[in-house]
Amino acid sequence: MGPVRTGARAFQGRNSLARVLRYSERPARNSVAAQTEPMITRPLGKQDYDHIVQIIDRWWGGPTTALAHPIFFHELGAMARVVEDDGILVGFLLGFVAPGPPKTGYVHLVGIHPDYRRRGVGKVLYQTFEEDARAAGCTRLKAVTTSGNEGSIAFHRATGWTVTSVEDYAGPARPRVVFNKTL
Repeated sequence: MGPVRTGARAFQGRNSLARVLRYSERPARNSVAAQTEPMITRPLGKQDYDHIVQIIDRWWGGPTTALAHPIFFHELGAMARVVEDDGILVGFLLGFVAPGPPKTGYVHLVGIHPDYRRRGVGKVLYQTFEEDARAAGCTRLKAVTTSGNEGSIAFHRATGWTVTSVEDYAGPARPRVVFNKTL
């Protein structure tokens, strides 16, 4: 299944604030059109969530649907975001505020459409989440990944997060890489 056109008008019920970013604010691609068309980040809507649970396994290349648990939309979804490129859903971030202390913006799950990787979608999602976390009074950000997820580790390092390998983080013999960023 390719990118799906979503249309921002369908999502005016739940915190309809949308941010428009121009391609010129991120790495340029080959076409002139790609440098001028808007990329929009906005709150996750129910239609987005339903789409995400249908495509996440393809985007991630394996069974991961369980990670997109409905709690991250219904109960913890106020800070969940999607990115659209010309009305096409090309990325999402499921995150929430953990009360702490310290109050922490936690990034649970991020997905980028395979055709849109390395085009700034992840950076836009993380920048928007960081802004929202600051506005919510968070003093740090946190995310966790598996030890072999080199792409995630490189992304977090490049965007200013500390990277720590923690043995038994997810239980006995289940190490994880923990990312933190002070706001």
